[in-house]
Amino acid sequence: MSAHTDIDRDGWLARLPPRWQPYLLLARLDRPIGVWLLFLPGLWSILLARPGGARTLWLVALFALGSLLMRAAGCIVNDMWDRDLDRNVARTAGRPLASGALGLRQAAGFLASLLAVSLVILLQLPPFAQILGVASLVLVATYPLAKRITWWPQIMLGFTFGWGAPLGFAAAENRLDAAALFLYLAAIFWILGYDTIYAHQDREDDALVGVKSTARLFGRHTRPFLAVCYTLSLLALAAAGAEAGRGVAFFAALSVPAALLARQVVKLDIDNPALCLRLFKANREAGLAIAFALALG
Repeated sequence: MSAHTDIDRDGWLARLPPRWQPYLLLARLDRPIGVWLLFLPGLWSILLARPGGARTLWLVALFALGSLLMRAAGCIVNDMWDRDLDRNVARTAGRPLASGALGLRQAAGFLASLLAVSLVILLQLPPFAQILGVASLVLVATYPLAKRITWWPQIMLGFTFGWGAPLGFAAAENRLDAAALFLYLAAIFWILGYDTIYAHQDREDDALVGVKSTARLFGRHTRPFLAVCYTLSLLALAAAGAEAGRGVAFFAALSVPAALLARQVVKLDIDNPALCLRLFKANREAGLAIAFALALG
Protein backbone atom coordinates (compact mmCIF):
# COMPACT_ATOMS: atom_id res chain seq x y z
CA MET A 1 0.00 0.00 0.00
CA SER A 2 2.87 2.37 0.69
CA ALA A 3 3.74 2.76 -3.01
CA HIS A 4 0.24 3.79 -4.09
CA THR A 5 -0.39 7.34 -5.29
CA ASP A 6 -3.16 8.93 -7.36
CA ILE A 7 -1.12 11.95 -8.51
CA ASP A 8 -0.84 12.02 -12.31
CA ARG A 9 2.32 13.86 -13.35
CA ASP A 10 2.55 12.34 -16.83
CA GLY A 11 -0.81 13.35 -18.32
CA TRP A 12 -1.80 16.54 -20.09
CA LEU A 13 -0.38 18.71 -17.28
CA ALA A 14 3.13 17.55 -18.19
CA ARG A 15 2.83 19.45 -21.49
CA LEU A 16 2.20 22.78 -19.77
CA PRO A 17 4.86 25.28 -18.57
CA PRO A 18 6.66 23.84 -15.51
CA ARG A 19 5.86 26.83 -13.30
CA TRP A 20 2.12 26.27 -13.83
CA GLN A 21 2.19 22.61 -12.94
CA PRO A 22 2.40 22.87 -9.10
CA TYR A 23 -0.65 25.18 -9.06
CA LEU A 24 -2.68 22.85 -11.26
CA LEU A 25 -1.66 19.85 -9.16
CA LEU A 26 -2.63 21.80 -6.05
CA ALA A 27 -6.06 22.34 -7.63
CA ARG A 28 -6.22 18.57 -8.48
CA LEU A 29 -6.82 19.34 -12.15
CA ASP A 30 -4.93 16.15 -12.93
CA ARG A 31 -7.88 14.31 -11.31
CA PRO A 32 -11.19 15.74 -12.56
CA ILE A 33 -13.25 13.08 -10.78
CA GLY A 34 -13.60 15.42 -7.80
CA VAL A 35 -15.14 18.11 -10.01
CA TRP A 36 -17.69 15.61 -11.29
CA LEU A 37 -18.59 14.44 -7.78
CA LEU A 38 -19.05 18.01 -6.55
CA PHE A 39 -21.08 18.96 -9.63
CA LEU A 40 -23.47 16.01 -9.70
CA PRO A 41 -25.68 16.82 -6.65
CA GLY A 42 -26.19 20.32 -8.09
CA LEU A 43 -27.09 18.83 -11.46
CA TRP A 44 -29.58 16.49 -9.75
CA SER A 45 -31.34 19.33 -7.99
CA ILE A 46 -31.52 21.51 -11.11
CA LEU A 47 -33.13 18.61 -12.97
CA LEU A 48 -35.45 17.97 -10.01
CA ALA A 49 -36.60 21.63 -10.01
CA ARG A 50 -37.12 21.73 -13.82
CA PRO A 51 -36.68 25.51 -14.27
CA GLY A 52 -37.13 25.35 -18.08
CA GLY A 53 -34.90 24.76 -21.10
CA ALA A 54 -32.71 27.87 -21.38
CA ARG A 55 -32.65 28.48 -17.63
CA THR A 56 -31.68 24.84 -17.02
CA LEU A 57 -28.76 25.05 -19.44
CA TRP A 58 -27.58 28.35 -17.91
CA LEU A 59 -27.66 26.95 -14.37
CA VAL A 60 -25.92 23.73 -15.40
CA ALA A 61 -23.13 25.78 -17.02
CA LEU A 62 -22.76 27.98 -13.93
CA PHE A 63 -22.67 24.97 -11.61
CA ALA A 64 -20.13 23.17 -13.81
CA LEU A 65 -17.74 26.12 -13.71
CA GLY A 66 -18.46 26.77 -10.04
CA SER A 67 -17.73 23.13 -9.21
CA LEU A 68 -14.38 23.33 -10.97
CA LEU A 69 -13.41 26.47 -9.05
CA MET A 70 -14.75 25.45 -5.65
CA ARG A 71 -13.32 21.96 -5.80
CA ALA A 72 -9.94 23.53 -6.50
CA ALA A 73 -10.44 25.98 -3.63
CA GLY A 74 -11.43 23.18 -1.28
CA CYS A 75 -8.35 21.17 -2.23
CA ILE A 76 -6.12 24.16 -1.48
CA VAL A 77 -7.72 24.68 1.93
CA ASN A 78 -7.39 20.97 2.65
CA ASP A 79 -3.71 20.93 1.69
CA MET A 80 -2.96 24.04 3.71
CA TRP A 81 -4.39 22.34 6.81
CA ASP A 82 -2.86 18.93 6.05
CA ARG A 83 0.57 19.69 4.63
CA ASP A 84 2.39 18.18 7.62
CA LEU A 85 0.18 15.07 7.66
CA ASP A 86 0.46 14.67 3.89
CA ARG A 87 4.25 14.32 4.10
CA ASN A 88 3.77 11.10 6.07
CA VAL A 89 1.22 9.45 3.74
CA ALA A 90 2.51 7.79 0.57
CA ARG A 91 -0.45 8.80 -1.61
CA THR A 92 -0.22 12.49 -0.66
CA ALA A 93 3.50 13.08 -0.02
CA GLY A 94 3.97 14.47 -3.53
CA ARG A 95 1.33 17.19 -3.20
CA PRO A 96 2.80 20.66 -3.88
CA LEU A 97 2.55 22.02 -0.33
CA ALA A 98 3.69 18.78 1.30
CA SER A 99 6.66 18.46 -1.06
CA GLY A 100 7.65 22.14 -0.87
CA ALA A 101 6.97 22.84 -4.55
CA LEU A 102 4.72 25.71 -3.42
CA GLY A 103 4.65 27.80 -0.25
CA LEU A 104 1.68 28.89 1.83
CA ARG A 105 1.75 32.45 0.48
CA GLN A 106 1.56 31.22 -3.11
CA ALA A 107 -1.29 28.85 -2.22
CA ALA A 108 -3.19 31.62 -0.43
CA GLY A 109 -2.90 33.94 -3.44
CA PHE A 110 -4.17 31.23 -5.77
CA LEU A 111 -7.04 30.51 -3.38
CA ALA A 112 -8.04 34.18 -3.28
CA SER A 113 -8.13 34.30 -7.10
CA LEU A 114 -10.38 31.23 -7.28
CA LEU A 115 -12.75 32.61 -4.65
CA ALA A 116 -12.99 35.95 -6.46
CA VAL A 117 -14.10 34.28 -9.70
CA SER A 118 -16.47 32.02 -7.73
CA LEU A 119 -18.07 35.13 -6.23
CA VAL A 120 -18.83 36.47 -9.70
CA ILE A 121 -20.60 33.20 -10.51
CA LEU A 122 -22.50 33.22 -7.22
CA LEU A 123 -23.82 36.73 -7.94
CA GLN A 124 -25.61 35.34 -11.01
CA LEU A 125 -27.91 33.32 -8.72
CA PRO A 126 -31.06 34.39 -6.82
CA PRO A 127 -30.63 35.95 -3.33
CA PHE A 128 -31.48 32.83 -1.33
CA ALA A 129 -29.03 30.78 -3.36
CA GLN A 130 -26.36 33.42 -2.75
CA ILE A 131 -26.87 33.04 1.00
CA LEU A 132 -26.52 29.27 0.73
CA GLY A 133 -23.41 29.69 -1.40
CA VAL A 134 -21.71 31.89 1.18
CA ALA A 135 -22.72 29.46 3.95
CA SER A 136 -20.95 26.65 2.13
CA LEU A 137 -17.60 28.36 2.80
CA VAL A 138 -17.90 27.36 6.46
CA LEU A 139 -18.04 23.70 5.43
CA VAL A 140 -15.17 24.10 2.95
CA ALA A 141 -12.96 25.74 5.59
CA THR A 142 -13.69 23.32 8.44
CA TYR A 143 -13.96 19.95 6.69
CA PRO A 144 -10.19 19.23 6.90
CA LEU A 145 -10.40 19.42 10.71
CA ALA A 146 -12.94 16.60 10.90
CA LYS A 147 -10.40 13.80 10.43
CA ARG A 148 -8.57 15.04 13.53
CA ILE A 149 -11.55 14.97 15.89
CA THR A 150 -14.04 12.35 14.69
CA TRP A 151 -14.15 8.87 13.17
CA TRP A 152 -16.75 10.24 10.74
CA PRO A 153 -14.97 12.83 8.54
CA GLN A 154 -16.66 11.22 5.53
CA ILE A 155 -20.05 12.41 6.70
CA MET A 156 -18.64 15.93 7.00
CA LEU A 157 -17.53 15.60 3.38
CA GLY A 158 -21.09 14.49 2.62
CA PHE A 159 -22.49 17.73 3.99
CA THR A 160 -19.85 19.69 2.06
CA PHE A 161 -19.83 17.96 -1.34
CA GLY A 162 -23.58 17.40 -1.18
CA TRP A 163 -24.28 21.11 -0.66
CA GLY A 164 -24.94 21.45 -4.37
CA ALA A 165 -28.26 19.67 -3.84
CA PRO A 166 -29.95 22.44 -1.82
CA LEU A 167 -27.93 25.12 -3.66
CA GLY A 168 -29.00 23.95 -7.12
CA PHE A 169 -32.65 23.80 -6.14
CA ALA A 170 -32.45 27.25 -4.57
CA ALA A 171 -30.76 28.56 -7.73
CA ALA A 172 -33.69 27.30 -9.78
CA GLU A 173 -36.55 28.11 -7.38
CA ASN A 174 -35.16 30.64 -4.83
CA ARG A 175 -36.51 28.36 -2.09
CA LEU A 176 -36.19 24.86 -0.64
CA ASP A 177 -38.82 22.20 -0.18
CA ALA A 178 -39.03 18.61 1.11
CA ALA A 179 -37.94 17.15 -2.23
CA ALA A 180 -34.72 19.21 -2.18
CA LEU A 181 -33.98 18.14 1.39
CA PHE A 182 -34.50 14.47 0.54
CA LEU A 183 -32.13 14.95 -2.38
CA TYR A 184 -29.52 16.46 -0.05
CA LEU A 185 -29.92 13.47 2.26
CA ALA A 186 -29.42 11.15 -0.71
CA ALA A 187 -26.23 12.98 -1.65
CA ILE A 188 -24.89 12.77 1.93
CA PHE A 189 -25.34 8.99 2.16
CA TRP A 190 -23.90 8.51 -1.35
CA ILE A 191 -20.81 10.54 -0.47
CA LEU A 192 -20.44 8.81 2.90
CA GLY A 193 -20.29 5.52 0.99
CA TYR A 194 -17.92 6.43 -1.81
CA ASP A 195 -15.53 8.41 0.38
CA THR A 196 -15.24 5.43 2.72
CA ILE A 197 -14.06 3.42 -0.29
CA TYR A 198 -11.61 6.21 -1.13
CA ALA A 199 -10.28 6.35 2.43
CA HIS A 200 -9.24 2.68 2.31
CA GLN A 201 -6.34 3.76 0.08
CA ASP A 202 -4.77 5.45 3.11
CA ARG A 203 -6.00 3.18 5.90
CA GLU A 204 -2.59 1.94 7.05
CA ASP A 205 -0.83 5.30 6.75
CA ASP A 206 -3.75 7.03 8.50
CA ALA A 207 -3.40 4.64 11.43
CA LEU A 208 0.30 5.52 11.74
CA VAL A 209 -0.28 9.30 11.80
CA GLY A 210 -3.50 9.17 13.86
CA VAL A 211 -5.96 10.29 11.15
CA LYS A 212 -9.50 8.98 11.68
CA SER A 213 -11.92 7.74 9.02
CA THR A 214 -14.90 5.48 8.50
CA ALA A 215 -12.53 3.19 6.58
CA ARG A 216 -10.56 2.64 9.78
CA LEU A 217 -13.69 2.56 11.91
CA PHE A 218 -15.45 -0.20 9.94
CA GLY A 219 -12.43 -1.99 8.49
CA ARG A 220 -13.44 -5.53 7.47
CA HIS A 221 -17.10 -4.61 7.96
CA THR A 222 -17.00 -1.92 5.27
CA ARG A 223 -19.02 -3.93 2.74
CA PRO A 224 -22.25 -4.08 4.85
CA PHE A 225 -21.74 -0.46 5.88
CA LEU A 226 -21.41 0.53 2.23
CA ALA A 227 -24.57 -1.41 1.38
CA VAL A 228 -26.48 0.49 4.07
CA CYS A 229 -25.17 3.88 2.85
CA TYR A 230 -26.12 3.23 -0.76
CA THR A 231 -29.52 1.76 0.16
CA LEU A 232 -30.37 4.83 2.24
CA SER A 233 -29.22 7.07 -0.59
CA LEU A 234 -31.51 5.31 -3.07
CA LEU A 235 -34.44 5.44 -0.65
CA ALA A 236 -33.89 9.19 -0.18
CA LEU A 237 -33.76 9.62 -3.96
CA ALA A 238 -37.06 7.77 -4.28
CA ALA A 239 -38.57 10.01 -1.59
CA ALA A 240 -37.32 13.11 -3.43
CA GLY A 241 -38.90 11.84 -6.64
CA ALA A 242 -42.17 11.07 -4.90
CA GLU A 243 -42.29 14.54 -3.30
CA ALA A 244 -41.61 16.13 -6.70
CA GLY A 245 -44.35 14.10 -8.37
CA ARG A 246 -42.04 12.02 -10.57
CA GLY A 247 -43.68 9.21 -12.53
CA VAL A 248 -43.04 5.53 -13.10
CA ALA A 249 -40.20 6.23 -15.55
CA PHE A 250 -38.12 7.85 -12.81
CA PHE A 251 -38.50 4.94 -10.40
CA ALA A 252 -37.77 2.41 -13.13
CA ALA A 253 -34.66 4.34 -14.18
CA LEU A 254 -33.35 4.28 -10.59
CA SER A 255 -32.63 0.59 -11.15
CA VAL A 256 -29.58 1.59 -13.21
CA PRO A 257 -27.73 3.53 -10.48
CA ALA A 258 -28.90 0.89 -7.99
CA ALA A 259 -27.13 -1.78 -10.05
CA LEU A 260 -24.00 0.34 -10.43
CA LEU A 261 -23.81 0.99 -6.69
CA ALA A 262 -24.48 -2.68 -5.87
CA ARG A 263 -21.56 -3.60 -8.13
CA GLN A 264 -19.26 -1.45 -6.00
CA VAL A 265 -20.39 -3.25 -2.85
CA VAL A 266 -19.80 -6.67 -4.41
CA LYS A 267 -16.42 -5.81 -5.98
CA LEU A 268 -14.92 -4.02 -2.95
CA ASP A 269 -11.55 -5.29 -1.74
CA ILE A 270 -10.29 -3.01 1.00
CA ASP A 271 -6.73 -4.37 0.66
CA ASN A 272 -6.47 -3.34 -3.00
CA PRO A 273 -5.97 0.46 -3.12
CA ALA A 274 -5.93 0.61 -6.92
CA LEU A 275 -9.32 -1.15 -7.02
CA CYS A 276 -10.66 1.18 -4.31
CA LEU A 277 -9.68 4.13 -6.50
CA ARG A 278 -11.42 2.60 -9.54
CA LEU A 279 -14.59 1.92 -7.57
CA PHE A 280 -14.52 5.45 -6.17
CA LYS A 281 -14.21 6.88 -9.69
CA ALA A 282 -17.10 4.69 -10.85
CA ASN A 283 -19.41 6.99 -8.91
CA ARG A 284 -19.28 9.45 -11.79
CA GLU A 285 -21.26 6.97 -13.88
CA ALA A 286 -23.58 6.18 -10.96
CA GLY A 287 -24.21 9.90 -10.42
CA LEU A 288 -24.87 10.49 -14.11
CA ALA A 289 -27.33 7.59 -14.07
CA ILE A 290 -29.20 9.33 -11.23
CA ALA A 291 -29.23 12.55 -13.27
CA PHE A 292 -30.65 10.64 -16.24
CA ALA A 293 -33.41 9.20 -14.04
CA LEU A 294 -34.33 12.69 -12.83
CA ALA A 295 -34.31 14.08 -16.37
CA LEU A 296 -36.39 11.15 -17.65
CA GLY A 297 -38.87 11.49 -14.84
